[in-house]
Amino acid sequence: MALASRVERIVASKGKKIVEIDMRKDKPDREALLKLLLGPSGNLRAPSLLKGTTLIVGFDEASYSRLLA
Repeated sequence: MALASRVERIVASKGKKIVEIDMRKDKPDREALLKLLLGPSGNLRAPSLLKGTTLIVGFDEASYSRLLA
């Protein structure tokens, strides 16, 4: 949870669903963040990547291409 408080944006992919959160404007509650960031084991979902002030969780090829270009 400390990691989420240090970033400006979170891009989370779960299946075909992609959720983008601007942490400066949107203030999701703790439970909503945990559902996005943690897998069934309770660990941070993989793959997870921190690029600058953006945290990318889960894999979506289009998101990675856009954010890593």
